[in-house]
Amino acid sequence: MPTTKSPLKFSSALFMRSAATLPQCPPDIGSEVAFAGRSNAGKSSAINALTGKRKLTRISKTPGRTRLINFFSLSTSARLVDLPGYGFAKVSKTMKEEWDRNLADYLHHRRSLKALVLLMDIRHPLRSVDWQMLQWAAESNLPVHILLTKSDKLGHGPAMNTLQEVQKEIRRRDLDNISAQTFSAHRNTGIDELTEQLRQWLEPNETEPDDEISVG
Repeated sequence: MPTTKSPLKFSSALFMRSAATLPQCPPDIGSEVAFAGRSNAGKSSAINALTGKRKLTRISKTPGRTRLINFFSLSTSARLVDLPGYGFAKVSKTMKEEWDRNLADYLHHRRSLKALVLLMDIRHPLRSVDWQMLQWAAESNLPVHILLTKSDKLGHGPAMNTLQEVQKEIRRRDLDNISAQTFSAHRNTGIDELTEQLRQWLEPNETEPDDEISVG
């Protein structure tokens, strides 16, 4: 008889480890979804709101301060990943090149990576670096969910207009497997929609057999 899996509980998220290079990452098994975005897009705030843990990720007042890939376990086989922010880091050229190289290694070679959540400040969406990430994901057939953060900074009408413009531009460029929503960590809005999307990626099968059946 098939066994029904219990839904993932994002409130059970626990910090696993930080990694500067691909070999330092946890074993490449199971499934994980990575959060990426510019350093001022609100990644830490979004992950904290999603999990209901205000201090799960440290929110830095200096954009670009986090330079490590941070892993958080949801279960024995599912993880969230907080990638280094891009665009504002005040570091040396040599360090930035090494940082970018390590991040590229993760994105290109991590087999357990199932999808990206790409965060953008709703007031400044689809910058050139965002398009670079979207294009890479499209070439790799990696699904992307765009999180238009800080939607509380706009009224409901302007926020929805921006969402529609982003969706229109994505369609115009003929990119597939990309969805989008508005989100506010400050007001805890958009969490249910994000949770549902993450579960679709991290819980691909609603049921699984108790025992593996082999055919001789």
